[in-house]
Amino acid sequence: MSSHLTRGVARNEHVRVFACDTTELVDVAREKHNLYPCASAALGRTMSVGCIMGSMLKTDKEKLTIQINGGGPMGTVMVDAYANGNVRGFVADPEVHFTYNDTGKLAVGYAMGREGTLKVIKDMGMGKETWTGTVELQTGEIGDDFAYYFTVSEQTPSAVSVGVLVDTDNHVLSSGGLIIQMMPESTEEDIVYVEEKLKDLKPISTLIHEGMTPIQIVESIFEDYHELETRELRFECNCSRERCLFVLNTLDPEEIRQMMEEDHGCNMHCEFCNSDYHFSEEELRVIYDTKLAKSGA
Repeated sequence: MSSHLTRGVARNEHVRVFACDTTELVDVAREKHNLYPCASAALGRTMSVGCIMGSMLKTDKEKLTIQINGGGPMGTVMVDAYANGNVRGFVADPEVHFTYNDTGKLAVGYAMGREGTLKVIKDMGMGKETWTGTVELQTGEIGDDFAYYFTVSEQTPSAVSVGVLVDTDNHVLSSGGLIIQMMPESTEEDIVYVEEKLKDLKPISTLIHEGMTPIQIVESIFEDYHELETRELRFECNCSRERCLFVLNTLDPEEIRQMMEEDHGCNMHCEFCNSDYHFSEEELRVIYDTKLAKSGA
């Protein structure tokens, strides 16, 4: 089944719930960036939260960007998420791989580091100003850090579970996320109920690997879960040759001339999907001559 998300409410609408299976899209990211297991886990966990936060956006004009840098060897993790279910992302060093000696599990916290920040930037679109929320990293394991972010930056107490299971050949076996948020009407009884249910819940990646769908996972926690929406999720980058051409057309003619004379063309690289776009010297000359003609030079 393709990557997808369920969004709904429970506990007499005192709790809102999001759960997603991102296995397919995270494996696409793994292939595009040639990610090692620890990098797959870090990017996959962040992309799962990105998909859920993208579903919280109000219009298709809005975009969400997540930036995490804890000073660890992996460097920055960056994810863009959109309201239509599209997500894209990358890690600065895709070849990072560590495991914890005592458990053998992927050492995402060590690879990420914790001497840094988690930043969420919401672009409202239509020329409106962006909104930014920033918190200090707590563990670098990503799930705990987002739980802290929601509580501190958005004043919404939240339980966050994210996980990625990677096979011995590096491909992604399962990936997903679960976010449970307390609404203003929630009671102490609601909080205790959620805490008790989550205490014995298996890791989200394990449940997905065992064959459970997002809605089945949520319904195993809440008997009164009411689904409001289900949506498909996909790794999708909006870069294109046309967008690169637009960027080239914004450059000063002198910069275009230097690229022609020194490099006899130019290469443009997209960090989000690892795509390259080449423009020959002849194509640059057309841009250069057009810009000169428009300026009357």
